[in-house]
Amino acid sequence: MIESHRLRLATFNLLHGVPVVGADAASLRPTLDANGRPIGPPPVLDDDALRDSVRQLNADILGLQEVDVHQPRSGHQHQVQLIAHETGAPWWRFAPAVRGTPGVEREWHPADHTDHRTHDDDVHDEGPRYGIGLVSKWPVLEWHATVFDAAPWSLPLLIPSSPRPRIIRVPDEPRVALAAVIDTPAGRLTVATTHLSFVPGYNVRQLRRLRAWLTPMPRPLILMGDFNLPGSLPRRITGFTSLIDAPTYPSNRPRAQLDHLMADGLSHSAVAGARSEVLALPVSDHCAVAVDLTLP
Repeated sequence: MIESHRLRLATFNLLHGVPVVGADAASLRPTLDANGRPIGPPPVLDDDALRDSVRQLNADILGLQEVDVHQPRSGHQHQVQLIAHETGAPWWRFAPAVRGTPGVEREWHPADHTDHRTHDDDVHDEGPRYGIGLVSKWPVLEWHATVFDAAPWSLPLLIPSSPRPRIIRVPDEPRVALAAVIDTPAGRLTVATTHLSFVPGYNVRQLRRLRAWLTPMPRPLILMGDFNLPGSLPRRITGFTSLIDAPTYPSNRPRAQLDHLMADGLSHSAVAGARSEVLALPVSDHCAVAVDLTLP
C-alpha cells in the first residue's frame, strides 16, 4: 500500500491584523481627515485576534500578505515571527515591499533589494516595514524573492475608517513575491506567495512576470496570494490549475474572488482530491483560503 500524506496550505491577506467586523472593529479603525491622514494616535492592535485567526487556519504552509513589521499602528510587532511562533512553524521569512508606513501619504520608500538576500529576516532591524511572508512547518531548502515596481498613478479605494469606510485616492506600492522549495513528507514542493497591484492591467503584467520567474523552480508548485484579479482570470493568464473557486472579498459578505490558490505540476489525483475552504476570520477584510491536499 502506498502511504499518503495530508498537507494543508493557506493564504491570508491579514490587513496588518485589523478587525473589520464586530464590536471591537470600529475602535481600531483610524479616523481620517479630508486628505486621508489619520487623526489622533494610531490604534494599537490586540494580537489575540491575529493569533486566534492563524490558529483557526491550522495550516502547514501559510502565505501572508499586508504584513506589518515594527509598525506603530500594529504595536511594533513582527507579525510574521508572531504567526510562526503561534503555529509552531520553525521556517519563516518576511519579504518587505516598502520601508516606512504605507498609505495615502508617501511616508515610505521601496525596500532595497538587499532586504531579500538573507535566508531569514533580520529580526534586529527595528525600522518599520510592510510586505508579505511565508511560514512553513516543514524544512525550507531554498528561498527566492523578486520585486515588481509600483504603478506610477493612484486609484480611488475604499479604506476602513471610523465612523465609516471612506473612498480615497491611494498610490500604488512596489510588490514582492516570495518562493520556497520545501521538503514535505510527500517530497519537495515549491510554494510561492505574492500580493499584486490593485491597478488593472498592471497586475496582469506582474502575474505574467511572476509565472516566468517561477518557471525554473521545481514542480509540483503552489502559487497563492492576493492577486487583485477576479475569478478565473489568474488561471487563464498562468495556465495553472485553480484549487479554489469561491468569493473571498469582502470578508463580511464575499462577492469577488481576489485571493487564489493554484497548482502547476500537481498530479490529477491530488487535484481531484483537493478540499478547499474559505474562512472569515477575526481580522482582515479578506477571507482566508485553505486547501487540503493528499499527496503520495
